[in-house]
This record gives sequence, C-alpha cells and structure tokens, in this order.
Amino acid sequence: MSKLSDIMANKIAQHRPWPRRLVTQEQWREALRNLGDGRWSLLGLWGEARAIHMAVLDASDAAIGVLSLDCPDGTFPSVANAHAPAIRLERAACDLFGLRPIDAPDPRPWLDHGRWGLRHPLGQCETSAQQESYTFLEAEGPGLHQIPVGPVHAGIIEPGHFRFHASGETVVRLETRLGYAHKGVERLMQGAELSNAAKLAGRVSGDSTVAYQLAFARAAEAALDIEAPARAQWLRALMAELERLANHFGDIGAICNDASFTIMHAHCGVLRERVLRASASCFGHRMMRDCIIPGGVAADLDADGTRAIRALVKYVRRRFPALVELYDDANSLQDRTVGTGVLKPELARQYAAGGYVGRASERSFDARRSVGYPPYNELKFDIPMLTAGDVDARVWIRIREVEASLSLVEQILDRLPSGAINIDAPARAGEGMALVEGFRGDVLVWLRIDEAARIARCHLRDPSWFQWPLLEAAIEGNIVADFPLCNKSFNCSYSGHDL
Repeated sequence: MSKLSDIMANKIAQHRPWPRRLVTQEQWREALRNLGDGRWSLLGLWGEARAIHMAVLDASDAAIGVLSLDCPDGTFPSVANAHAPAIRLERAACDLFGLRPIDAPDPRPWLDHGRWGLRHPLGQCETSAQQESYTFLEAEGPGLHQIPVGPVHAGIIEPGHFRFHASGETVVRLETRLGYAHKGVERLMQGAELSNAAKLAGRVSGDSTVAYQLAFARAAEAALDIEAPARAQWLRALMAELERLANHFGDIGAICNDASFTIMHAHCGVLRERVLRASASCFGHRMMRDCIIPGGVAADLDADGTRAIRALVKYVRRRFPALVELYDDANSLQDRTVGTGVLKPELARQYAAGGYVGRASERSFDARRSVGYPPYNELKFDIPMLTAGDVDARVWIRIREVEASLSLVEQILDRLPSGAINIDAPARAGEGMALVEGFRGDVLVWLRIDEAARIARCHLRDPSWFQWPLLEAAIEGNIVADFPLCNKSFNCSYSGHDL
C-alpha cells in the first residue's frame, strides 16, 4: 500500500497547509483500502456539485491530505462500504449534493427528513413534496421491545430521536436519528463575505464558539497565505482554554447529576459560571463570540482582564480539588459510572474518536500536539489517556484536562507577547483547511475563497460526527436507565452535527 505522502505528490498548489490532490478512481479505491485496513484515519468527507472530497490522516508518518474525486455522473465508490465511520458523512453528502455512493451499506437519507420541499439543495436542486418514512434498523430476538425517545425531550436540550431495542431493561440496540437541528450552514456560507462567514462559523455549535471561530480563521489564513500576529495567536489559545474549562465543569457536574449526585452539579455549575463571567469581563461576551476573526482577534486583553483571569485560576485551584475528592470518594456515584458505557479502544481508533471520548479509550490524538499549531508548540501540557473507556474514564479525562488548562492559562498570561492583535485579510483566492482542538475533540474546517474574497465553498466537521455512532456501541448491554449517564458522558453536539 502506498503512503499518503506518495499519493499526494502532485498536489494542487493553492491548497494550504496540507496538500489536496485530484485522484483517479483507482487511487480513490486504494485510499479506501488503506482506511479499511486501519492504516489511515478519516478526518472528513464532504461534497460539491460534481466532486467528493476526503481528508485523511496517515498514522505512519502523521501526514494529512485531501483527496478529491470528480463525479461527472454524480456517483462515487462508497467510502462507507470499506470504512464504517464514513456512513453518515456519506449520507449527508448525498442529501445535500445528490452524490450517490455506489455499493453504499446504508442508502437512507440523513439530514433530509423530507420536509425541505426540495432535494439536493446544494447540487442539482429538485422540487419535492414527498414525505418519506424513515425505517429504523431491525433487531431480532425473543421478548424484544422498542422504546422511542424524542426528538422532543423533557429538558432544554436540542432535538434528537433515540430508538431503543431492549430485552427487559437491557439495551440490545440503540439507533439515533438526527438532523432536526439542520440550519443550512453550508448553503449560508456560499457567497458570504469573509467577515460574515466567520461570524456564522462561530454559531455552528454554541458551546464550541471559540473552537469553530479558530478553525475557520486558521483555514482562511491558510487559504490567503497569511499569519495572525503572535499576540493574537496567544489570545486565541487563552480563549480556547477558557472555553474548555467552562464546558468541562458543566459536563462533570451534569454527568454526576444524571447519577443523582446533585451536589457536584451545583458546585461545578458555580465554577462554570465563574469562567463565563471572567470571559465576559475580559472579551465582552460570555461565550467569546465574534472575538476570533481571520487575521487575528477582535478583542484584546487589558490589565484588568489579566487580573480577573488570575483570580479565576486561583479560585478554581482552591475549590476544584475538593470536588475531585468528593467524586472519587462517593461509592454510590462510582457504582453508576465505573464499568458503564464502555467504548472499546479498537472502535475509538477505527472512528478516529477525538477529545475525552477517544482519550478515555486509549486514543491519545489531540490536535494541539498531534497536528500542532501556535502557540501550543511553545507551551507545556500533558495529554491524559486512560484505557477503561467507561463513563468514569471520560469524567477523569475531563478532570485532568481541567488541570492542564489551568496550567496553560497561567503559562499564556505569563508569556503573552505584546504587539498587534490583527492584520487585514487580503482579497485573493485560495483554499485552506484547519484542524483545531475543541473541548469535544478536533474540529475541521475546509474552505475555498474566490477572487472576490467571498466564500465559494465551506465545510465544517464537528467531532460529534464520529462520536454519535460510538455512543450507540457503548450503550449496548447496559440498562436503559443508564442511557442518560452514557449520553452525557459523550455529550455529542446536535447542532454541530446537523449543520
């Protein structure tokens, strides 16, 4: 089998920082064999009107590349037929662009629920009033029953349908149906000015505002062949670590709450609120929305902001260890989390699971180090990894990442360079891709900018695309009552997934 670097030899010059190459059908099939054999990992799969693109990682030499296949007849050899993690991405590309995967293992629609009034809105758009029924996969066996849950839930959460097949209280199969939060983001991106597209990227998934803004900005900067000022890069990392802290505090508390350990939820909620208030006082918005832009950042950090963040770190360091001890010493809580919702390491590797999902199951990938981008190459931090793959392991990964983020925040404040915080983005064409580490895992953004400095095409891939199917695997063999606990330990994004 060829290495990725060999296949990418004749690259498209304007694509940065990693190469993109137009491949033949045979080269495409060779790539599928590499994916199927586990030599490569799938980073993303997306379409255009008459082409399909696939971003892959070759673990043998950490090479990343984008393979593009022309589809003049609107078909392409199915990636999912060789590599299961591509199934939902492939179905979404078919819904949006009408690109039909040959020999696909699952031809059902994904984002298209038959309510758009048209088909293939980003390809050969066709008017359609057809309301197609959706057939869930069957599970066979004596005494099985189905439990439908959602898409509307008893709480302020996004919509998603969960179809359980259970034997008594034991889950035999779980199948999710998503797409209810589809917003047409990729269509809204087309023709948008760079500044407006950057704002739209920050609204793909509200809890990952910084991660999406950062990924979009870095992709745009790669396409335009520019680099943000050093101070801006360090401020971006500061924002990213504050976002990580806020979300991990929220998740740790919510997981404990789903196990009826409400005191942890209350205390972690206080910590999360402290982070959000500090973010608002420093950068003007609790979620730091619209603070990262192509070319740098829109908000600087002054002396008062520095003092506020240092006070936050001091407060968290004083309060958080006691909460960790409380979690570790609560036997009733450990009974619920240890051994529950186990994700096998081989599945984590196959699906290239990122974030706490992957790192709790022996996959140590972290875009801050595995891919690398400034200023993380100048900072010291550990990437925690565990092997148990259960709810408890996913909690402990979050705990360790909180500790790492506190250290990173202090390092950034101690070494924050002076200087400009942004530069003007030039008006020229180009293609770029970025992979950054959000709190859930790696966020991918690929875009093409036209000569009018507008977005010709933009694809945004949330880590949840590869994590939702793993939740289905992790819940098998557990009792139905443990599903909320498992679900929250994954905390996949609906909005980021549904686009």
